Amino acid sequence: MTAARRLVLAVVPAMLLRPGVTASPAASHTLSFRTEDGVTIVATLYEAPRRPAPAVILLHMLTRSREDWQPLADRLAEAGIHALAVDFRGHGGSGSGPAAADSEPDLSRLVLDAKAARTYLASHPELVRASAIGIAGASLGASIAMLEAAADPSIRSLALLSPAMDYRSLRAEPAMRKYGPRPALLIAASNDPYALRSVKQIVALGGGVRDARTLDSAGHGTAMFARDPELARILVDWFERTLL
Repeated sequence: MTAARRLVLAVVPAMLLRPGVTASPAASHTLSFRTEDGVTIVATLYEAPRRPAPAVILLHMLTRSREDWQPLADRLAEAGIHALAVDFRGHGGSGSGPAAADSEPDLSRLVLDAKAARTYLASHPELVRASAIGIAGASLGASIAMLEAAADPSIRSLALLSPAMDYRSLRAEPAMRKYGPRPALLIAASNDPYALRSVKQIVALGGGVRDARTLDSAGHGTAMFARDPELARILVDWFERTLL
C-alpha cells in the first residue's frame, strides 16, 4: 500500500467523526395504537440501529404535533435510543376521542395517550428494553409526562421543557412527589417567568436527582430548539446518562 493510500484511509474516518458533520436522519415510520378509551393515536417511531434499545416517549405542546420533536428524535436514535413521538388526541393525525361534556376539553385524558404509548413500547421486547424507558414533554406535554411517570414506576427518567406547577388543573406537586427519587431534567428559558418559577418549585419538592437548566431568552416549549442549538444535545446527554 502506498503512503498516499494510507493517508486517505486515515483521513476519511476523521472527517466522518468531525463535530458539525450532519448525520443522515434516523430510520422512522408512522404507526398507530389505541388507548383504553378507544382513541386511535398516531405516532412516529425513530429507530436506533441496535436493539433492544432504550426508548423515550415525546409529548408535544397544546395545539402542536409530534413533528416538533423531529430534530431531537433523530439525534436520540443516532445515540442508540429509540424515540416515539406521539400526537395527542385531537392533534395531528390522532383521533379526537370522546366529546367533552362542556366546551373545555378534559386534558387529564391525555394521560391515556401517553399510557398507550408506554404500552406499545412494552409490547415489543425485541425492540425496546422495558427497563429503560423515559419521557420528555413540553409545556402541556410536560404536565402529562409527570402524571404518566408518577403512575408508572417503570418510567426511569423525565425531561421537562417549560413545565408548569398547575396547567389547567394538571398539578405537578402530587405527581412529582409520587415520582420520587427517579431523575428529572427541568429546562426553562430566562424570558418564560412562569416556567422558571415552576422549575424552582418542582426542584424544591425534593426527591432524587433534579437537574435544572435555564436557557437564555429561548422562549417556550419546543420553540426553544430553534433558539438554542444546544438544547437537543443537552437532552440527548441526559437520556444517555439515565437510560443507557
